[in-house]
Amino acid sequence: VQLQASGGGLVQAGGSLRLSCKAQRMILSTFSGSTLAWYRQTSGNQRESVATIGPNSNSNYADSVQGRFTISRDNSKRMMFLQMNSLRPEDTAVYYCKVTYGAQDYWGQGTLVTVSS
Repeated sequence: VQLQASGGGLVQAGGSLRLSCKAQRMILSTFSGSTLAWYRQTSGNQRESVATIGPNSNSNYADSVQGRFTISRDNSKRMMFLQMNSLRPEDTAVYYCKVTYGAQDYWGQGTLVTVSS
């Protein structure tokens, strides 16, 4: 299984970005039964959870992004998304996607989001 994240870039504060992550070589039933998540990490800091979405599409968000970010999934395409609105400079980080199935975690390679003030 390989996760390919994309969609990062440079945006001004107040702007929007949409991150995507595709799970390659994962069968549909496994992906559909997985919990999906987006994490982010800045230099010198631990990776932190931003948003998660369960197999039943229940979602949870970090307090810092609640109301601004939306996580979603398209099982048929083995893809997950993070819509980020009203971006702030403190959202600047490398964003990682993660797929969890049972005790197994799969991580994407990260995509850099830079928000300028």
